[in-house]
Amino acid sequence: MSQTTGASYASAGVDIEAGDRAVELMKEWVKKTQRPEVLGGLGGFAGLFDASALKRYERPLLASATDGVGTKVDIARQMGVYDTIGHDLVAMVMDDIVVCGAEPLFMTDYICVGKVHPERVAAIVKGIAEGCVLAGCALVGGETAEHPGLLGPDDFDVAGAGTGVVEYDRLLGADRIRTGDAVIAMASSGLHSNGYSLVRHVVFDRAGMTLDQQVDELGRTLGEELLEPTKIYSLDCLALTRTTDVHAFSHITGGGLAANLARVVPDELHATVDRSTWAPGAIFDLVGKAGQVERLELEKTLNMGVGMMAVVPADSVDVALTTLADRGVDAWVAGEITERGAHSTGATMVGDYAS
Repeated sequence: MSQTTGASYASAGVDIEAGDRAVELMKEWVKKTQRPEVLGGLGGFAGLFDASALKRYERPLLASATDGVGTKVDIARQMGVYDTIGHDLVAMVMDDIVVCGAEPLFMTDYICVGKVHPERVAAIVKGIAEGCVLAGCALVGGETAEHPGLLGPDDFDVAGAGTGVVEYDRLLGADRIRTGDAVIAMASSGLHSNGYSLVRHVVFDRAGMTLDQQVDELGRTLGEELLEPTKIYSLDCLALTRTTDVHAFSHITGGGLAANLARVVPDELHATVDRSTWAPGAIFDLVGKAGQVERLELEKTLNMGVGMMAVVPADSVDVALTTLADRGVDAWVAGEITERGAHSTGATMVGDYAS
């Protein structure tokens, strides 16, 4: 008589031991992100942050954000490179938080995989931890979920949530912006983490390119370009708030430059951005030409070489540019704030890009 074997979690495709191994491998990286306010270590049910640190604020406002990195994860999967995608995740979350002037405090992550490969998961967390160090925040916890049957063995996705704090009377935004303010652009490191559905469609489906293809105008392979980590501006922006009277920041993500800048411009004012003040990187030209993508479509999908913008008083421009240059950030005056005309919108781009 044959004997049947009972079902188990492992036979359903979930490997608890592999998950435990992944946690052990990631602990050293998470430890590198710790701030003095963090209590306990990795492995608890919740991350703990000592809120008494906020007593130094008169009226502390907590800022929170959550995001992922979209279909850029497929580039990492195809290339087998997992230790940079975490930089993208931290940038997407913490650079949204710093826009209001908030200091990043802590972050949690969520990694969903088809099958737990401990070293792969640890590499993803390594990238997140390194990103947290660059943003000045702690990685206080997270979750790795194994979803066999829903995701393939090599498929994964990442998401994260973060919290920051800003003093009430230091809150940045539209109410601070005035006519005559200057708009300062900060260069992006490339595509960042937006528009990859368009980019992938263009370079793979329309142009028939491959990730290992050397592209002369990029100076490296297509895959290396597409996987370039998103620049994290959090500490640069905070440095700017300490040296100048910043009125607002705008994180250039999905929707492009004009749409994101318009989100921080008050109804009665208008931001004009002059394209001639910079030349977008070669990857933007490649996507445009390979896909015959119209300029306006590119501009509402990709960052076009600008990852963050700051609105400052005109008399603060020199100090602002010096502060950013000292921190290694390529920045320039890209526009100005004026009264809004009868037919204008919150922000427009004018002129042609520099060659």
